[in-house]
Amino acid sequence: MTHFQRTLVGFAAGTAAGISYGLNPLFGKPLLDGGVPVLSMLFFRYAISVILLGAWMALRRESLRITRRELPLLILLGALFAGSSVFLFESYKFIPSGLATTFVYLYPVFVAVIMVLLRVYPKWQVWVSIAATIGGVVILSWPAEGVEIHWIGTVLASLSALCYATYLVIVNRSKLISHLSERLITLYALAVGAVAFLVYMIVQGTPVTQGIDTSAEVLNLIGLAVFPTMTAMLTIALSTRMIGPAKTSVLGVFEPVTGILVGTLVFHEPLTANILVGIAICIAAVLFMVITENAPSKQ
Repeated sequence: MTHFQRTLVGFAAGTAAGISYGLNPLFGKPLLDGGVPVLSMLFFRYAISVILLGAWMALRRESLRITRRELPLLILLGALFAGSSVFLFESYKFIPSGLATTFVYLYPVFVAVIMVLLRVYPKWQVWVSIAATIGGVVILSWPAEGVEIHWIGTVLASLSALCYATYLVIVNRSKLISHLSERLITLYALAVGAVAFLVYMIVQGTPVTQGIDTSAEVLNLIGLAVFPTMTAMLTIALSTRMIGPAKTSVLGVFEPVTGILVGTLVFHEPLTANILVGIAICIAAVLFMVITENAPSKQ
């Protein structure tokens, strides 16, 4: 595959990942409104994803074998991805979801900093895109006046971002799992997350199937598993390997943009001027990064 082809596939996969993640409200909001606990929702979205992805790989006759050396790293990846979800939902207890989105979108900064610590330096265009997209997300997600902001919520949301950033870097930089397919990495990460959420529910005493009473709720769980989970994780792994974690993280801006558009078009939430300005800035930042891709880079 040529450099141009890798770049094209990487940008397309990164965009698809961001849009897929942004569909969380489409399937998740009706479940939460219907009384399904967060832990139950997370467990089923991961468990169903494992079943579907495992069945697909079995039909393709793909090997599920890994070595003892690879297992601890795959468990770490699963723990990081699951931790990112848990920290995010826990942060909602202390700060508005829009503000949590802003702090979670710090992950491109964390990615860039980690890469610098590894002596891999994103080019200046990527830094500009990171700064612009964060500014855009701040504008479109900033809470209304008078909203109380608790420091615990900001810490939890930032930890969510750090977990996600670390996941991206490991997938891109680890030589130990570089020969494993994106599907196999995703399968094991999802399996670890499903087990972690099940254990968490047992410890907290949360009934596994609480609130899941109708076919609509089952369909929403399947939707969560297919799009914001399995599809998103597969495409994020592919994009990270093709164009690197820094550029992939910038494309993640399509997550909050998609989420806000879903809220406006499906749930009739207000579309304000700051949202439109924020979306415009984010899209301009991504276009700037794509257009300047041919500039020399050390990444």
